[in-house]
Amino acid sequence: MPPSKPEIVSEITDIEIIAVNTSIRALPRLRQQYGGTRWRKLKGKAYVMKDGRAVLAEIHWYECTGIGRREERVKFYLED
Repeated sequence: MPPSKPEIVSEITDIEIIAVNTSIRALPRLRQQYGGTRWRKLKGKAYVMKDGRAVLAEIHWYECTGIGRREERVKFYLED
């Protein structure tokens, strides 16, 4: 079962591109599962719910023009 999507409770800030197209290891799977051609892997910071309270975390996700943001996940928590 895939990990559940984090409940993001704020805007995502400090967005950076990590990888584009062929630099993405999961590119064949993304194209097969969602379609699209120009995929990017991005990261940013946002507050997410953890144990009933908002905690700052680093979020990673994939994004493609015309398809949007997919597979958001918390990479690690920046505060406890």
